[in-house]
Amino acid sequence: MRALKVLILEDNPFQLMALHQMLNATGVFDVLTAENVEGARQSLANRGPVDVAICDLHLEEGDGLELIRCMAEGQEAQALIILSSAELEVLEGAAHMARQLGLHVLGCLRKPASAATLAELLAIYQQRFARRRPGLPLAQVCELLSLHELQACAGTAAIEKYCTAHFQPRLTAHGRVAGVEALVRWQHPEQGLLLPDSFMPVLEYAGLAQALIWQVLELAVSLSAEVRFATEEALPITVGIPGSMVEQLDFAARLKALLERFDLPAARVTLDVLETTEFTSAIALAEGLLRLRMLGCQLAVGDFGMGGSSLRRLLELPFTELKIAAPFVLGMAADPRKSAIVDGVWRMARGMNLQVVLSGVASESDYQAVMALGDGLIQGSFVAPPMSRAELLSWLEVAGFGAGCPLPARVEYVPADSVSL
Repeated sequence: MRALKVLILEDNPFQLMALHQMLNATGVFDVLTAENVEGARQSLANRGPVDVAICDLHLEEGDGLELIRCMAEGQEAQALIILSSAELEVLEGAAHMARQLGLHVLGCLRKPASAATLAELLAIYQQRFARRRPGLPLAQVCELLSLHELQACAGTAAIEKYCTAHFQPRLTAHGRVAGVEALVRWQHPEQGLLLPDSFMPVLEYAGLAQALIWQVLELAVSLSAEVRFATEEALPITVGIPGSMVEQLDFAARLKALLERFDLPAARVTLDVLETTEFTSAIALAEGLLRLRMLGCQLAVGDFGMGGSSLRRLLELPFTELKIAAPFVLGMAADPRKSAIVDGVWRMARGMNLQVVLSGVASESDYQAVMALGDGLIQGSFVAPPMSRAELLSWLEVAGFGAGCPLPARVEYVPADSVSL
């Protein structure tokens, strides 16, 4: 484990020592300890910010909420683990407050903590947060994407100029076009079209990730409206959204305004809510999801099976769709284990009245295996690869869209420069 720096706030000496030993056992040796808020603040002042703070809520002197607020305001910790004997609603409330203040909440644990659980949470921090900030000078960040606009404080203009979207069709088991998924791309002036792994870390560093998501949403909504103008039926669209954006109080209102601008029914929009360590059944997230469902949007659990809390998410949150991750579908025809997993998840989802999307269908054999399951949406390169807006419109001219336009088993994809549907 990378050399993490961790602060423990715990006023019980025995539990403080036990936590310290657990951290040492997981390879964390840079540990600050404090029995009260003042001691913790002094340690932070002397030794600098920490990666993760482990905070009790009930203290003889002060309380953990005070330290959480101080750390957030002073940017003295990046992530938080709440460890307390408080009631569940108090833990959830504290987690919500911490998120509102800008801290990543890795988990809310009831005392006593286990070494295995702590190690798991710290590993999650390593995988998902520790590498998010590359620590590059802003000039180098700009150079990586040739975006001198960033240096001129024109980040939003840069997003509008270089961000684009490709769209991958989804078909029903009967061969009809059921919609498309919007996939973000970056049109580099020299390197050409870049995939998200190449540019998302840089944009996150520059603080432009959310502006990028809103740009993709607008591109997808405008595409759906354009198809409706030509066919009198709006094309269903799916867009991936980080759970942290859903938690924002104004997200649903902003999305509603966007849909009203293009006169698009919310029911034609599916938000694929991407899992993060903050993605739990916390009040803020549940409230955000409920607002989106009240607006009329569909909600999808993306890449089911790749995250550790997917089953709990299905039980507790108002999802309408489940997307089985591509690694389980790819090669399932030749792998009985994958086939059994996909079949089991498909049956579970249908039993819960969820729409099922099977992604990653890349071969004739996998296509036939997926078709044998029954009713579901099929997505993958065998059906159709991601396409530019113009290419998709051309493809739809051949494939057809709408209740009166049945689609053959497979329509060949032919790149096109420009078309009119």
